[in-house]
Amino acid sequence: MIDDRKRSPPTVIIIDDDESVREALRGLFESVGHATETHCSVPEFLSADDPDRAGCIVLDIRLPGQSGLEFQEALTKSRHPRSVVLISAHVDVAMAVRAMKAGAIDVLTKPVREQDLLEAVNRALADDDARRKEANQMAGLRLRHSKLTKRERQIMALVVAGKLNKQIAAEVQLAEATVKLHRGHMMRKMQASSVADLVRIAGILKD
Repeated sequence: MIDDRKRSPPTVIIIDDDESVREALRGLFESVGHATETHCSVPEFLSADDPDRAGCIVLDIRLPGQSGLEFQEALTKSRHPRSVVLISAHVDVAMAVRAMKAGAIDVLTKPVREQDLLEAVNRALADDDARRKEANQMAGLRLRHSKLTKRERQIMALVVAGKLNKQIAAEVQLAEATVKLHRGHMMRKMQASSVADLVRIAGILKD
C-alpha cells in the first residue's frame, strides 16, 4: 500500500522517437506545471520505469520495434496498467478503435492541438489517480482481512450471507454471546460501521 503523503507529484512521460516532438511536448507540459520525462523508445522507458510512480504516458503509436499500440495493449494486461494518451501522424479508424478498446484515454493525430492534448493528459492523470486510490483501498481492505482469525473470517462470511447471531451460533456450534464477541472484533478490525458496510467491503474483496 502506497502512503499518499510520500507520493511524488505525477509525471507526464513522453515516449516518441522524434527528438523535436519530445522536446516540444516537454515544453508544453512544463509550461502548465507538469513534471515531465522523455524517452525515445519503449525499452529505454522500461529500463528507467518505476511502476509505482503516479502519472501518465503520452505515447507515439508508430515506434521502431514494439509499436506504441502493442506496448499499450501489453500495459493494459500487465500487473501495472497505466493511463495512456496515444499520438500519431497517421491514425485510421481501426487503429483508434483498437487503442480505445485497450483502454487508451484518447488517440490524437499529429500535429496535435495543444489544448486537446492538455485536456487528454489531464483526463489521463485523473484516471491514474483514481486507479491508484482504488488499488490503495483494496490493499488496505486485504490487509485488514488478513488480520482476522479463522473464526472471525467464518463469522464474517455468515454475517454477509444475512445470518443472525442465533443462526450463526447454531451453525458454528458456539454460544450466542461468543458469536457476538467474535462479531464485534471482526467488525472493528474491518472498520465496518454496519452490516451494509460489511457487505460492501466483502463485495470489493470478492472482485
